[in-house]
Amino acid sequence: MPEARLAAGIWVAAYLRRLGLADIPAYVTRHGDDTAGAVMVKCATLDGQASLWSREWDFETDQRPWVCLSQAAEREIDAEITRHAGRDPDLWVIEIESRDGRTLLDQQGLA
Repeated sequence: MPEARLAAGIWVAAYLRRLGLADIPAYVTRHGDDTAGAVMVKCATLDGQASLWSREWDFETDQRPWVCLSQAAEREIDAEITRHAGRDPDLWVIEIESRDGRTLLDQQGLA
């Protein structure tokens, strides 16, 4: 049975709160559809580099783990986000500023 899914807007609000409690600055840089929008997380390490995260289906387990799509110069990550947004008008993008690259996406309730 597939896992229950939260509305995107609720998940984003909870994630931002969790990041805030961990003292990790985060911002919504693209507001997608509140109900069913996909979410991407950009983690800027403040040295010109960044990583881009998204959930992808694991068809064997019917789960949606977070996967690092790429790690590159921040401008390259921004260009990749722009390409995704051009194909998906409902896309949410959250940007994190974390020198050590912490996203918390591996924590229970977010994974």
